[in-house]
Amino acid sequence: MRLATSEQLIHEQGLRALLARQLRPAVGFLHPRDVLKDQDLAPDEKRAVLSSWASDASAVQDQPTLRWLLGTPEPVPFADVRDALERLDRELSARTDA
Repeated sequence: MRLATSEQLIHEQGLRALLARQLRPAVGFLHPRDVLKDQDLAPDEKRAVLSSWASDASAVQDQPTLRWLLGTPEPVPFADVRDALERLDRELSARTDA
C-alpha cells in the first residue's frame, strides 16, 4: 500500500489517517465496488485490498459466504468480493488488449 511520504498527503489527510489506512487498508470502503472506483489506488493495490477481503481470514464465523474485512462497517457477500476481483481482471485485460 501507499506510504505517507509526501508532506502534502500528511497535511491533507493527517498522519494518523494515513497510518490507519496502511494498517487497515479497507478503511473508507463500504463495498468491494468502492475499491474498484478508487482512482488513487493502483491496480495491484486494489487487488491487495480485494484479496484480503476474499481471504478466509476475513470470513465471518459460521457464515462462510460472508467476508468482513477489518476497517469496514459490516460484512459483504463473498460473491461481491469475487465479482470485484473478476471485474478488475477484465479491466486490466482490456487495457493490455487495446
